Amino acid sequence: MSLTSRILFTPPTIKLSSSLPPSSAFSPLITPSLPSNSINPSFLRFARVFSSSKPTATPTTTMGDAPDAGMDAVQRRLMFDDECILVDENDRVVGHDSKYNCHLWENILKGNALHRAFSVFLFNSKHELLLQQRSKTKVTFPLVWTNTCCSHPLYRESELIDEDVLGVRNAAQRKLFDELGIPAKDVPVDQFSPLGRILYKAPSDGKWGEHELDYLLFIVRDVSVNPNPDEVADIKYVNQDELKELLRKADAGEEGLKLSPWFRLVVDNFLFKWWDHVEKGTLEEAAEMKTIHKLT
Repeated sequence: MSLTSRILFTPPTIKLSSSLPPSSAFSPLITPSLPSNSINPSFLRFARVFSSSKPTATPTTTMGDAPDAGMDAVQRRLMFDDECILVDENDRVVGHDSKYNCHLWENILKGNALHRAFSVFLFNSKHELLLQQRSKTKVTFPLVWTNTCCSHPLYRESELIDEDVLGVRNAAQRKLFDELGIPAKDVPVDQFSPLGRILYKAPSDGKWGEHELDYLLFIVRDVSVNPNPDEVADIKYVNQDELKELLRKADAGEEGLKLSPWFRLVVDNFLFKWWDHVEKGTLEEAAEMKTIHKLT
């Protein structure tokens, strides 16, 4: 049975809800289907999301707000158009809000901006890890080096599917193309290996920050890469020794090299032991999705 993911329009205003919007609110877009033997048919049952409480909506910020008039136009559009999935610390969906509101440090400090995210670690057939340097126009953590791709599943039906982490996998495939120009055929959703979840909080520059429940996805594929300059300043493949040298330079403050806080948390807690599984072809032995690791 083939899997068809539907990409859906997000609501134009913030509206917290205990259930998904009616199906009439969505406009489907066909995405590449998977081989018939690659996905369990149960994937096709979309998860219904319920909230155990009634979260309070954060005041809506409009495109005309003067304080951010100098924001890069592409990043500004994403900040206001993208609706992140709000969750509690147990990863239960409690609503949705704009990417803008979810990354305001004042909202994070109020405790109402925790949202679902993902971090992709893509290795080639030589078991080298693809890193990216975030573009200088990124609102949070510009020009820092990080793992292959870091972003958010959005509040749309195809990216809210909890079963087998399919919603997050769909989002990862979408963003690998958006940021790095990697075609969907190069990164089939059934080839992502979800290995764990972390919960972390990190300030960026005083106004912006991150408070995310982050899914860690590994994938081993040789891919075609064509970075989007609005998202990515540079890329490089590294082996374990080369990454350790980058870590040394970042710790020593050499060459102005900086790493994203979520990447550093993964490096310090999981990456090298999971990398060994990549080289051995035993990634399934590393997966542990039941625990949410609260890291600082």
